[in-house]
Amino acid sequence: MATSARSGGVTVDRYSVVLIAVAAVLWASDALFRNQLISHLSASQIVVAEDGLITLFLVPVLVRSWHELRGLGWRAWVAVLLIAAGAQALATLFFTASFSYRIYAETFVLQQTQPLIALVLAWVVLGERRRPWFWATVLVALVGVYMVVFAYNPMDPLSALQQGRLEAGLFALGAAVLWASGTVLGRYALGSLSFWSVTSLRFTLALPVLVAVVLVQYGLGGFGHYQVSDFVPNLLAIALVPGLFALLLYYRALSRTPASLSTIAELALPVTATFIAAWQFKQPVYPAQILGTALLIGVIILLNLNKDKAAEAPPVGTLAPVET
Repeated sequence: MATSARSGGVTVDRYSVVLIAVAAVLWASDALFRNQLISHLSASQIVVAEDGLITLFLVPVLVRSWHELRGLGWRAWVAVLLIAAGAQALATLFFTASFSYRIYAETFVLQQTQPLIALVLAWVVLGERRRPWFWATVLVALVGVYMVVFAYNPMDPLSALQQGRLEAGLFALGAAVLWASGTVLGRYALGSLSFWSVTSLRFTLALPVLVAVVLVQYGLGGFGHYQVSDFVPNLLAIALVPGLFALLLYYRALSRTPASLSTIAELALPVTATFIAAWQFKQPVYPAQILGTALLIGVIILLNLNKDKAAEAPPVGTLAPVET
C-alpha cells in the first residue's frame, strides 16, 4: 500500500465516528427543504424525484464501478438489494409520510429505536461484540436524545406521544427499523464493494421500486404534479446535501466504523433536527435540549477517541462482513 493511501486511511479511521455524526447533521437539514414540498406532493412523489436526481449524478460512478459488480457474490447482491429497497426506498417513503403529519416530537422520538435495533442486528448478522463500558455510553447517548426530544416536560414523555396520530408513529417506527437494518447491511456490503459502489447501487436500484410505487398509487398522472420551484431549490438541495453528499460521507466513514458505533454517532440527527425546528419553525429551545446535546456530543467524542478499545473480536464461526 502506498504511503499516501495509508495516511489517508489513518485519517479517516481516526475521525470516522465524527464524520458519521456530520453526515447525520446534514441529513437533518432535509427538513428545511422537504417541508416546502409536503403541502402539495405526496411522500412517493417527493422521494422518487429526489432519488431520480441523485441517480443522475451517480451514473458515472456506477459505470466506473462495473468491474466490482462482475465478481460480486450473491450474498452481497442480496445485501445491496435490501439496502436499496428497504433502507433507501421504503424507509424514505415512511419517514416522509410521517413528516407530512407535522407531529415532529413523535416522529423523531421513534427514530431513536434505531440504535437498539441496529445493535441487535450487528450482534446477530455481523458478530460484533462490545466491551462492557460501551453499553454505558449507549445509555448516556439515549438519555441525551431523550432530553432533546422531550425537552418541554422530560418527566411526562407519554403526553407528547398521546397527542400524535397513530399513522405518523407507525410510519416513523417503520423507517427506523429499515434504516437500522441498512446500517448493518451497509457494513456487510462494504466488505465486498467500495463506498462509491454501495452508494450508487443504493439509489440506482431504489429508483425502479419508487417508480413502481408512484405508478400503483397514481398511474402516469402521478408524475405530472411537479412545479419548477419544486426542483430548484428544494428537490435539488435534498438530493445534493442531505442526500448525495451526506450519504457519500457516511459510507466513507462507515467502511472503517463498526455498525454499532455508527448508530451512536447517527444520534446527531434528532438533535440537529430539533434545533432546525426551533430556528425554522419557531419552536422554543429548552435547557434540557442544551444538556442533552452536550451529553450526545460527549459520547461521540469519547467513542471516537476509544474506538479501537471498544470492540472485541467476534467469536469463531460468526458471520464476518466480508463476501467470499
